Amino acid sequence: MAKAIIIKLKKAGSRLSVFSISDDMGNILASNVPKASLISGFTVSVGDDAKVITVASTGINCCNKSWNLPIVNLDVLNIAAIEFQQSNTASLWRHLTNPTIYNKFYDCVQPYVIEYPFSYQYYDEILQNIKDYSKVYRYLPSTDGVFNDNQKVETDQYYFNKAILYNGQQSSGVLELVSKPINNLSQYLKYPLYNTDSKTITFTKSGNFYQYNTFWSLVKNKSVPLFLNSCQSMSVDKVVNQANMDYSKRSFKKEPLRAKELKVRHILDNSSETHIVSQFITAPAQISYK
Repeated sequence: MAKAIIIKLKKAGSRLSVFSISDDMGNILASNVPKASLISGFTVSVGDDAKVITVASTGINCCNKSWNLPIVNLDVLNIAAIEFQQSNTASLWRHLTNPTIYNKFYDCVQPYVIEYPFSYQYYDEILQNIKDYSKVYRYLPSTDGVFNDNQKVETDQYYFNKAILYNGQQSSGVLELVSKPINNLSQYLKYPLYNTDSKTITFTKSGNFYQYNTFWSLVKNKSVPLFLNSCQSMSVDKVVNQANMDYSKRSFKKEPLRAKELKVRHILDNSSETHIVSQFITAPAQISYK
């Protein structure tokens, strides 16, 4: 048998926006529930064996925080008397005391995004590869709680974890960047990996340049936008239109990135322990006569 229960939000901060709801039996009861629905009262159906409801925030700024709520009996008057209260907790930030949280705020890793524009001369040019002169540091733990710029090592195997290359009509889609396996040919031959909404390729560091290639245009239809607007973060004004990207494996029809312009977007969103000092980037290209 199933029973209907009402979930009503009493207090929440302004950063909470979207929620998912599940029970202690592992059943997903609802997803992408807006905060306004929980404020007014949201009804879900659960089994008689369920004792606890889990409400999880799935918004981009909330790091999937969740709350376990026991199922209790309340009469209609008590439910109607619940009034929502906006709650925001002020906090004092101390910067540069712990370098392992270089790009982490409110316990959330925030993306470090940098985009480079390139403009070519009269002829179109075909992109060959990307060479990025960046210094990547990993900081050692602080022993006295004070930031020490000398407690760091420069690494070769850490870098941005995503890249997007595009022009007005072409896009590489989301490229997942991983370090090239060293002395392991069988592992290296597994790349590129074709995922549902990305393609995984390898990068190397040689001559102090981070380098990668193995990209081509994945656009299905040039009459459909390459990007979609996003209001989740003011620093990221657009996201890849994944519905217009073809991440399947191709043995032919690999259209090179060819135009009079190019934009290279690098993203680090999976680590707060990597400090990247971006200095300059080159995009070797070959003139395309037509």
